[in-house]
Amino acid sequence: MKYTRRSFIKTGAIGLGGVLLTHNACSQPPQFHDPYEIVEIGKTGIKTTRLCMGTGIRASGGVSNLTRKGHDASVQLIREIYDKGVRMFDAADSYGTQPIVGDALKIYPRQDFTVFTKIWFATRDAQRLNIEETIARFLKELQMDYIDGVLLHCLTSGNWVTELSDYMEALDVIKQKGIIRAHGVSCHSLDAMKVAVQESWVDTCHCRFNPFGPRMDDVVEKVAPVVSQLHQAGKGVIGMKIYGEGTFANDSEKKNQSLTYVLHTGDVDILDIGMDKISDLTDTEERIRLVPKLKG
Repeated sequence: MKYTRRSFIKTGAIGLGGVLLTHNACSQPPQFHDPYEIVEIGKTGIKTTRLCMGTGIRASGGVSNLTRKGHDASVQLIREIYDKGVRMFDAADSYGTQPIVGDALKIYPRQDFTVFTKIWFATRDAQRLNIEETIARFLKELQMDYIDGVLLHCLTSGNWVTELSDYMEALDVIKQKGIIRAHGVSCHSLDAMKVAVQESWVDTCHCRFNPFGPRMDDVVEKVAPVVSQLHQAGKGVIGMKIYGEGTFANDSEKKNQSLTYVLHTGDVDILDIGMDKISDLTDTEERIRLVPKLKG
């Protein structure tokens, strides 16, 4: 069983209680979601926790809330989040967080955590990036000898396969060398996401997804089918903007509704939640544990 936005609202699942109230004394106790459940990202073979720490809050041009917070304080925060159980961390060159993530995680066994990062593809620049040099810099900043996932960041064009073919080819060579385990895209338009469904090069796709529409690529009725198609095509689906990029971060009910909706679609492998303080983690993990698993 999968939830569409319409059935989600109609059944009353929009308040969590609507699902729970369907349970009665004759049925088995409901099973609930675990934020630290180990899941596979599509068909990549990469297995990590359902809940991911996003590091790109209010980010652009190499600056974000974590860089504003200060290097040492952010390193400590990531370690606290790791110690709570999170094993996936999402960075990007444009966030400026790769050195922070690298310093934070260097004390842990490399095989015990997963790191994704993103390349701002610079098609607007006079000179395109040298991908080999860029990945070498990423490895140095992250203090790692391989990166689990590298994405082309913030795609909006429906013609990105042609426009970025040289980047794709270079990343494929790097993947074949074992320096990265997966490559993919972070989509910021529905056209770009539709192309990702059909493109065999795409191992994983970051999708902006929530039931209310803020900071998404279109209304949820149009986005949800494409997310489902990505999942059915075997792509790893990483959900972002689950709280509408903070649009309803202070609305407890909407946060519950969004987590329930996204998990009940069954199409999203990873919940990428932006975190710049420990309460961002503890609040979200508690909410996920209240989301019942659907039967069937």
